[in-house]
Amino acid sequence: MSKLLQTPHRCNISFLLLADSFLPISSKPSLFSTLPSRTVTYSRSSRPPLLLNRSFAPSKKFLVRAFESSSSDGKNESVDTDPESRGVKRNVDFPTGEFQFKEFGWWMTFLVKLRMLIALPWQRVPKGSVLTMKLRGQISDQLKSRFSSGLSLPQICENFEKAAYDPRISGIYLHIEPLNCGWAKVEEIRRHILNFKQSGKFIVGYVPACGEKEYYLACACDELYAPPSAYFSLYGMTVQASFLGGLFEKVGVEPQVERIGKYKSAGDQLSRKSMSTENCEMLTVLLDNIYGNWLEKVSLTKGKKIKDLENFINEGVYQVERFKEEDLITNICYDDEVISLLKDKLKLQSDKKLSMVDYRKYSKVSKWTVGLSGGKDRIAIIRASGSISRVRSPLSTPSSGIIGEQFIEKIRMIRESKKFKAVILRIDSPGGDALASDLMWREIRLLAAEKPVIASMSDVAASGGYYMAMGTAAIVAESLTLTGSIGVVTAKFNLEKLYEKIGFNKEIISRGKYAEVNAADQRPFRLS
Repeated sequence: MSKLLQTPHRCNISFLLLADSFLPISSKPSLFSTLPSRTVTYSRSSRPPLLLNRSFAPSKKFLVRAFESSSSDGKNESVDTDPESRGVKRNVDFPTGEFQFKEFGWWMTFLVKLRMLIALPWQRVPKGSVLTMKLRGQISDQLKSRFSSGLSLPQICENFEKAAYDPRISGIYLHIEPLNCGWAKVEEIRRHILNFKQSGKFIVGYVPACGEKEYYLACACDELYAPPSAYFSLYGMTVQASFLGGLFEKVGVEPQVERIGKYKSAGDQLSRKSMSTENCEMLTVLLDNIYGNWLEKVSLTKGKKIKDLENFINEGVYQVERFKEEDLITNICYDDEVISLLKDKLKLQSDKKLSMVDYRKYSKVSKWTVGLSGGKDRIAIIRASGSISRVRSPLSTPSSGIIGEQFIEKIRMIRESKKFKAVILRIDSPGGDALASDLMWREIRLLAAEKPVIASMSDVAASGGYYMAMGTAAIVAESLTLTGSIGVVTAKFNLEKLYEKIGFNKEIISRGKYAEVNAADQRPFRLS
C-alpha cells in the first residue's frame, strides 16, 4: 500500500515527445504531485521532438493504495471524447509543486512517538539508526512483496520520504552500484535524495563501481566515498543500433517491413543494413538531451562549469585519486572506514556498534507510523509495466508485461467501486499489441468520464503505452521519459530464396484474392 504525503508538494512537469506526436495537457491539478522535472533544450536536429511544460499541485489530501486484484464486468457507455466538454480547461497556469519539508508540530510529534511505542515488532527501529540502501541492478516500477527479490522504485522513494520524517532515522548510507534501469527512474530517485536533504539529516554515498547513471545519483549526496580500487567509467555516452539486413540477404531471407511514419524504426533492424537518416536524427536528439542534462545537473551540483566537466571527461581515463583532486568525490575510503565516519557523525564511541536498518526491513514500516498517512479519500494506482499483449499466453509469467484482458478487468472494477475517488495510471511500457492498446484506451476513457484519471509516465511510454495515456485528462512525466507515438509497423519474412537454396517446396491452394497474404511465407506482401 502506498500513500501520498500530507506535506505540501509542488512539481514542475515537462515532457519529451518523439517526433510526429501530440499531447493534450489539462485538468485535475489537485490529484498528482510527485514528479518534478526540468525544461530540456536540444542542441541538434532540424526537427527536434516536441517539448511541453506544465505544472501540477495538490489541493486535497488523498489516501493512495496500489491496486492489485481485479474482477467484474463493465457497462457499455458512451463517452464524450472532447476534454473541454467535460470541464477540462487548457493552458491553465498550474503551481510548480516543489517538495517542501515541514517539521511536525508538537501534537503530531506526540502522536508519532505514541505510534512508535505501539508499533508492531517488524516496524520498530532503534533511535539513532542509519538507513542503508543498496541500489544496483534492475529497478522495477511495480511494488514488491516481502517474498520478492529485487528493488522497487515505489518502495525506494517511499523509504526516502519516511526517513525524512522518522525521528528514529539519523541519516542514510547509500551504496550505489551499476544500475539496469532507464534515466527517468534515475531522475526520480535523485530527486528524492535532494528532497530528503531538506530534512537536515545526512546522506552519504559509496560507489565501488560507477558509470554515468551511478554518478548522477551519487553526486547528489552530501558526501561521496569510493574505495581505492573503485571502477570509475565516466567516458561519455553512446547510443547504438544493430542491423540484420545483410545477414538475411546472405541466407536468402527477405524481411518485408511495412510502416506508417518515417521515424518508426522498429523494423529497421530486420530490413536495413545501416541506420536511416530519420533514425539517426531521432537518436542524436535523444543522446544530446540525456548527455546535456547529465552535464548540467552534475556541474551544478559539484559547483563546476559545464565546459570544465566536459573537458575532464574528454581528457581520458583516470585513477580514483584524480576524482578526489577534482572534488568529484569527498575521499577515498573502504566501507568499514565510512562506517567509522558515520559513528563520528553520530558521536558514537569506536567500540559501539552502529545501528543500521536495511532497505527491506524499513520497507515494512508504514507511513502511518511516522505520521505520513493520507486522508480518507482513496486514489487507486494502476501500474502498467512491460510490453502489451491482448491475452496471456501459456508460457507467460505473472510479471510478463501488460495483459489487456486483465488490465480491463481492473479498470472496470475501479470504475464501479465507490471506494476510489480518482485514479493514477502509472505507465512504463514501450507498447505492443495495437488491438489491446485500443481496447484498454476505451476502458480508460470510460473510467475518465466518471472519475479523475491522471497518467504518470516512468522510463518509457511509447506507442501503445502513449496511446493508453491519451485516455486520461492529464499526463505527467519525468524530463527524461521517452514518450510519443511515431507510427505503426508490421512485417513478415519472405522465405522464397531460402527455400530454393535448401531444396524445400511448399504449395498452397487458396480461395479469395488475399487469402495467402499471411499464409504464404514464400511470397512477398506484393506480387509484381
